[in-house]
Parts: sequence; C-alpha cells; structure tokens
Amino acid sequence: MNKSMISYMLGWLLNTIAALMIFPFLVSIYYKEPSGKYFIICALIYLVVGFLFTRKRPKNDKFYAKEGYVMTAMAWLLLSLVGCLPFFLSGEIPSFTNALFECISGFTTTGASILDNVEDLSRCMNFWRCFIQWIGGMGVLVFMLALIPLTGGQDLYLMKAESPGPNVGKLAPKVKKTAVYLYAIYFALTVAEIICLLIVKMPLFDSVCTAFTTTSTGGFGVKATSLAGYSPAIQYVVSIFLFLSGINYNFFFFMWIKRFKDAISMEEVRGYIIIFWIAVAFITFNIIGKGFNGEEAFRHAFLQVGSIITTAGFASTDFDLWPSFSKSILVLLMLIGGCAGSTCGGIKVSRIIIYIKTVKKELAQLCHPRNVKIIQVDDKPIAHNVLRSANNFFIVYIMLFALSTLVISVDNLDLETNFTAVASAVGNIGPGLALVGPTRNFDLYSDFSKYVLMFDMLAGRLELFPLLVLLSPSTWSKK
Repeated sequence: MNKSMISYMLGWLLNTIAALMIFPFLVSIYYKEPSGKYFIICALIYLVVGFLFTRKRPKNDKFYAKEGYVMTAMAWLLLSLVGCLPFFLSGEIPSFTNALFECISGFTTTGASILDNVEDLSRCMNFWRCFIQWIGGMGVLVFMLALIPLTGGQDLYLMKAESPGPNVGKLAPKVKKTAVYLYAIYFALTVAEIICLLIVKMPLFDSVCTAFTTTSTGGFGVKATSLAGYSPAIQYVVSIFLFLSGINYNFFFFMWIKRFKDAISMEEVRGYIIIFWIAVAFITFNIIGKGFNGEEAFRHAFLQVGSIITTAGFASTDFDLWPSFSKSILVLLMLIGGCAGSTCGGIKVSRIIIYIKTVKKELAQLCHPRNVKIIQVDDKPIAHNVLRSANNFFIVYIMLFALSTLVISVDNLDLETNFTAVASAVGNIGPGLALVGPTRNFDLYSDFSKYVLMFDMLAGRLELFPLLVLLSPSTWSKK
C-alpha cells in the first residue's frame, strides 16, 4: 500500500476544496451575509493542512487498483467531513449529523434533505449546497486529474474507482486529457442550461443553482417546493437538460468529434431513450384527468421521469399522490438509473442490458446446449471480467439494499417509507414515497438510521466496491 502517495493526494484534495470555497464566499460578499466568513476560515485551515501533505511529492508515485479504491473511498469520506463544516459552524444546520447528511447527500448528488425549509438558509450556504452537487456530479478526483497529473501514469485506477458504470475507458490516450474532455462536456451542458433558464426568466441565482443540480443530476433546489413554484417553461427546460444529463458522455464526445455512427450505435443510449419515453407515455396517460389536463400530465410526467431515472430528485408536483401504476413505474426507474458514464446513480442501463442478454443466453443454451453464444454490446463481445463485475455489483447491491432496509426499520416507520428511503440513498435519487416523499424530508429518521443512509449514499455513488475495499481487513494486511 503506497500510503505516502495516498496522503499526498488527500492533501491535494484539501487544497482543491479550499480553492472552491472561494465561490460561496464571493456570493456572501455580494449578498452581504456574515455566514460567508466560515468558508474563508475553513479554506485557510484546509490550505495549511493540504500544504503540509503536498509540500514534498513521494519518490514512489506508482498507483495500482487497491490504492485507487482506497484513495477514492478516503477522499469521499474526507470530502464529506470538510464540506459539512461551514453548515455546522455557521449554525445554519446546528446538528453535526444533519450537516454531514446534507453534505454527503450533496456531494453524492443524492438530493435527500433534512431541511424543512431550504429558504431559511443564507444565499451563500444555499449556493454551497448546490455547488457541492456540481462538484460531486463528475467527481472531484476527475476534476483533480483534469488539472494536474498526480499518479505517474497510474491515474486510470482513480477514474475507474470514481466513475459510474460497469466499465470505464479513456476518451483520449491520456487520462488527464480524458478528464478535460469530460469536464468540457459537463461545463458546456451547465452553461447552456443557465442561458436557457435566463431566457425563460428564471432569476440568475436560481438559474445558476438549478443548472448545477440538474447537470449533476443532484436535485437540490433553492426553494422548499423544488420546481413546483416555477413556470411551465422553466420546468420544460429543466426536463430537457435532465434527459440530456442521463446520457453517457461518450455519446456527446462522439458527436463532438463527428463520429456520428459510433454515437448512434450505442445500445445503452438507445435503451435509455426507449425506457425514458415509454415511461413518460405510460405515466402521462395514467394521470390525465386525475387533476391534470393533457399538457400538464405530459409536463409533470416528463419532469418526474427525467428526475427519477437520472436520480436527480426534483419535483414539480407531489407524485406520491399519483395512481399506484405511475408510482410503481417511478420505483422501477429508481432502481434502473441512467447511463453509465453519466452523472446518474442507480444500477445503470448498461448493466440492465447485460443482465437481459445474459438471461437470453442462458435460455438459448437450455434449449440448444451445443450452441456457443457470446454476449455482445455495441457489436463487441463483453469481456469476462466486465460480466463478472456486473454480476457481483448486482449481488452486493441487493444485499446492501436488503440489509439497510432491515436495519433502519428499527425506527418503526412503514415499509414503503423505508424501502424507498434506501432506494433513494443507494441509488442517489433524493425523494422517495410516503413519509420521505417529495413534500417531506429525511429528518424523521434517528441519527443511527441517518448514518446508515449516509453510508448507502456514499456506497451508491462509488458503485459499492471502493467503500467495501476500504473496510476489508485484507486491504490493510501486510501479506
């Protein structure tokens, strides 16, 4: 275990977060809010500690898979602890557990909140709350890789550990250039949405924060009513960008470099589009006449499907009041999630495609034992390690899901609440149903259950295994 390199990189993480805290401080200056001083206090402390860890680069800068997983898990734990301190020190979220919950929910782009009224927060704290979702959406380590080469050519292990999906590849020969491409696409989507929201007359502060939490598929809002209080035009803009944000970024890259054939041939993107619009159609027809006319039904279905499948968590209406058929579709979308290589949570469409093809292969071999059938995606055979990884992910996902639901049941809440709360946490979704529905929050849970849900949020964002590797005794064994 290269502990000196891990310490070095954690130091750079502290330096990065310290630099990013300048933005909410500038917001506090503009709105003349005293809470902004806590960002400068925290930033100075993080810079000092970060300097101590980075003043000398380790001689051995080699980095392998185990260090990649450990570093990623430790980075996200550290990120959560240092990111929550402004909330807690300012007294705007007086409970440390609640401040940590809100921060982890932000960085992991879950969007589950413990706040009764988000408008009670100062503008700078509200900005930080939305900004950390934007930081966490693409991944802070990917951001660091875009700025500086950290690991002597071994940085793909970090990207694999932090990026969602069953398989992570490079868009360019060098990982640093891949990270730059990813952030260029991410930044372009964010800026485009800000401009579109300003055109449809959303206030500037609201536009910036909403764009941060849309492109990151995080779902934090600056109003307690989420998107329900905004105009239909604003809701349509957010819905469109939610749909785009759920697409694999490789698709945008191929379109950018004019490899249109490669973009169109992506099975995962086609599957995502089919699932998305079938769900919109079913829900639209199911809720027409139940308090909504045709346009309203389509608009709310479009936004809620986009919000749930991309695991953003916005709400334009209380979908907990919808018919059971529509709510069941939303729960299925919670589990599926968006595309791999996007900012979405959930199991991912790519894995769903692999699972369906695996079942088809097994059925075919039962009928024709001598046939040899290879599972292919995008006309390319799936490597055995990718298939094994996808299957292991599903097994661990179900085990964590079941165990967490059982453990938080000690709070004696109903099964629908607990089930969708865990689905929300592991899938990084935001609202659930019943007592954690779109008009409620997670503050009803005990501190113990909140820590269970926090673990689930981090595990879901990091695709389970980095946290499990960190907790495994064999990781720290000298053998």
